[in-house]
Amino acid sequence: MAIIRQVTFENRDGNQLAGRLNLPAGQFRGSAVFAHCFTCSKDTLAASRIAAGLAERGIAVLRFDFTGLGQSDGDFASSGFAGNLADLEDACAWLGATHQAPDLLIGHSLGGAAVLALANQIETIKGVATIGAPAVASHVLHLFDGADDDIAQKGRAEVAIGGRPFEVEASFIADLKSRTSLSHITALQADLLILHAPQDTIVGIENAAEIFGAAKHPKSFVSLDRANHLLTDRNDAAFAAAIIAAWASRLIDEVVALPVAGEGEVRVTSSPDGPFAHNIAAGPHMMRADEPVDVPGGLDSGAAPYDFLLAGLGACTAMTLRMYAARKKWPLDEVSVLLRHEKRHGQDGAVADGVARLDHMARTITIEGDLDEVQIARLLEIADKCPVHKSLEAGVIVETRLG
Repeated sequence: MAIIRQVTFENRDGNQLAGRLNLPAGQFRGSAVFAHCFTCSKDTLAASRIAAGLAERGIAVLRFDFTGLGQSDGDFASSGFAGNLADLEDACAWLGATHQAPDLLIGHSLGGAAVLALANQIETIKGVATIGAPAVASHVLHLFDGADDDIAQKGRAEVAIGGRPFEVEASFIADLKSRTSLSHITALQADLLILHAPQDTIVGIENAAEIFGAAKHPKSFVSLDRANHLLTDRNDAAFAAAIIAAWASRLIDEVVALPVAGEGEVRVTSSPDGPFAHNIAAGPHMMRADEPVDVPGGLDSGAAPYDFLLAGLGACTAMTLRMYAARKKWPLDEVSVLLRHEKRHGQDGAVADGVARLDHMARTITIEGDLDEVQIARLLEIADKCPVHKSLEAGVIVETRLG
């Protein structure tokens, strides 16, 4: 049974983008990023069902709302197709930083045009799958018929797409008008899978022919007989997922253990990316651990183990100060904690229970707010009382057993 997690990540413009991550329950063969159709969302039937189907077959899928759509922040009117590409690239970077870099890009409708345009810029992409995709992004311009006068006079116009109102700016339209070339499809270096319904009345089947004709081998076409453009029939979405998974199995044949942890648990599993690369699940949250490149075999694909230890102390310190200030109703605006760790091998002669202390942590706390000296001094005292600090000073008993 697959796992679905709600996630958020920040794009390059500072907007928080909302996503869902479909994860295999045990092992997975690879990962993918799914780009939804124009003005749709990550929760369309096609996106959710295909993501679920792929996760059941061992492929983790990140689907997210583009800027200004669904639950994501930002202004859709000014984002344009270029903004979609930037969001998609940021999604790939987030997936690589927190889980595993994507092997596949999957795009539905205009999302298909987006993944075709971006694929060569993401080094890890081995395959691109499109579903009912237009050959060029400018295909959607007909949706804005009648808006030219408002755009010319006001710089933006409201249009109805799929029965919902959307605002678009002149730059949005200009961006789409410029997307007429097929050269990026000809230059595509990843394997290509084209899925299209012959009866598609939104994006005609001739678009699949154009994409197939422009692309070089290896390329494949699969007909989604009797399906509509949005794949609203569950069987059609399940078929598409099965085809994509079977096609992808030739590209991503390594089986990787994906960590899954329950509430209050942390699980760490090895990654095939490098000898020190590990994936970490802390309840529903995913992280990455590695060693820096100056350590032989280190890829610097995640934080080092002691970084996590410092992060725990720093986070607990900041939270404790905020909780204390809130309880006292003190005007504490911001807390920043800077930490460093080093081993001094007992150089300072400090001894506890007859053992020289080898580990030293330096913690610098920056406090902002209209606080007096007495309040600041008290907060510094409270910092030493944070639970993680107390655990570190008291010592921890680690019981190890074979799983």
